[in-house]
Amino acid sequence: MRLLPLGVFLLCQNNFFGSFGVAATQCRLKSPGKVLANVPATPPSNPSNGVGTPQSSTVPPSSSIPPSFSSNPGSAAPTPSPAPDFVYGNDKIRGVNLGGWLVLEPWITPSVFESTNNDAIVDEYTLGQYLDTKTALDILQRHWETWITEEDFVAIKAAGLNHVRIPLGYWSVPLTSADTDGPTHVDPYIPGGWPYLVKALGWAKKHSIRVIIDIHGAPGSQNGYDNSGHRTSNPQWADNPANVSRTVDTLRFITKSIGDMVDVIELLNEPAGFRGGGFSQTVRQFWSDGYDAVREAGDAGIKVMIGDAFLGVQNWNGFLAYPRAQGVLMDFHEYQIFSDLELDRSFDEHVKFACNYWDSLSAYESSNIWTIIGEWSNAVTDCAKWLNGRGVGSRWDGTWYSSANSQYHGSCTNFTGSYAGFSGSYKAFLRKYWEVQVEVGENISGWVFWTWKAENADEWSYQKGLEGGWIPHDPTDRKYPGICS
Repeated sequence: MRLLPLGVFLLCQNNFFGSFGVAATQCRLKSPGKVLANVPATPPSNPSNGVGTPQSSTVPPSSSIPPSFSSNPGSAAPTPSPAPDFVYGNDKIRGVNLGGWLVLEPWITPSVFESTNNDAIVDEYTLGQYLDTKTALDILQRHWETWITEEDFVAIKAAGLNHVRIPLGYWSVPLTSADTDGPTHVDPYIPGGWPYLVKALGWAKKHSIRVIIDIHGAPGSQNGYDNSGHRTSNPQWADNPANVSRTVDTLRFITKSIGDMVDVIELLNEPAGFRGGGFSQTVRQFWSDGYDAVREAGDAGIKVMIGDAFLGVQNWNGFLAYPRAQGVLMDFHEYQIFSDLELDRSFDEHVKFACNYWDSLSAYESSNIWTIIGEWSNAVTDCAKWLNGRGVGSRWDGTWYSSANSQYHGSCTNFTGSYAGFSGSYKAFLRKYWEVQVEVGENISGWVFWTWKAENADEWSYQKGLEGGWIPHDPTDRKYPGICS
């Protein structure tokens, strides 16, 4: 999920009232609390550089958890069994994100934040900052033990999916002074999630599901969004070289420790390239250094994923392509709800707009590196409670930082919450919108839906989509074949 730090709103007001701030393929409004993601004024254009991209199709070997990292909460990890062969670049990634588990997000699990009885707790950073360690750890352990269990992996497999993407905060990785020349403390974050990750890797192997590990939160925050762990108007990741080097060391540690249980390591989620030249240059160098760290520490079969850093995929033409690198994927995120411009679209216009990515992403992939849509959803409003940040309303109903310029699109009633209130026509649209985005993903190397489950926002939940009937149990099933033709 894309959020935006509070302070960026003032920085970009002139752009808002003049022309929308453009970040390559996507015109992204930048405002308090939430990123204004994916507002392309025109479909992205990805010119071909004419260079083919041979990629390794090696499948990482299956193995059990290394003994030194096999201690898990509760029962021992299941004995791994080999997953079916999967050839990246040929077979399609069909996956789901395990959002809100090892990195908290207020809108996914509002009950976790409500249980603190403190409105100042808006992310995982402030959870550790404002609660004593024992209380915070008790809350987190209850959440870690219950939000994702082996039953979820069983259900994900039954839904015909072959990948999970697991967001992870750097504070959950047990880095020691032997693993880095920099600091190892994580204050005020509360560590402890690592054994739950290891257990999940065992479940994934047992149920033949491949795993993408995604560094969702980096030291200093790479974007200032609450899903980076720290909602702030002044993210410091790129401004402090020690933060960047620690992130590289964290990737190296993950690769050495659990690399034989992981299929793809995503170096960092949504670094804020829109913050300017220095930041984007730091990201570019980090992608290279992070790639090298994974390759030096692990088997060549591990795939490495980077993202467009809000700059559009065409800004990465020729980057980490063969022969400089092999086994690299590009992660593109697509949402259509974080600006009034997007919310003005009709249902049919949302579908049509998604089709705009069919050619542009395919053109980029064919001349560069494998590409997936690593985050997308069924939502066409920003009505989910606290989607824009704890205590923040929605643009849809005019409660998002209300001002004289607020636009009212409609009531949030029956657009979010329990699907029991969804109309038949709305659920029919959700199926069509799911299908068009899957089709775009299948035209490249695949897709990973955001997210598997959410407490109070069924339109965002793959699990509830299956239950409610707008997501088919066979992801290759189509009611609208050739929807982008």
